[in-house]
Amino acid sequence: MFHYAGIMDIKQAVPALGALAHASRLAIFRHLVELGPEGAFPGELIEKFELPAATLSFHLKNLAHAGLIEGEQQGRYIRYRANFQQMQGLVDYLTQHCCGGDRSKCFGK
Repeated sequence: MFHYAGIMDIKQAVPALGALAHASRLAIFRHLVELGPEGAFPGELIEKFELPAATLSFHLKNLAHAGLIEGEQQGRYIRYRANFQQMQGLVDYLTQHCCGGDRSKCFGK
């Protein structure tokens, strides 16, 4: 499993952003974020997104390779969950120097 603590660097951010730069993968990732630690099994994701199993598998592999999701074997099945540390690392990377480092300016009045 891929674990990351802290702000990413560009070598980690590019694959993560690339994985999210596809409508289906972004939707899957956002859904797993919404589900929280519970996550989902592939069958549930197939049903929700109406994707063929091979297509879902491709998308899950891409997201996992980028470290954005993790799979946990549970019996014969794998439960997928968002990797919240990796997600936060990406957000932190994107906002690290926001407004010249004065975050109080970033969110308006």
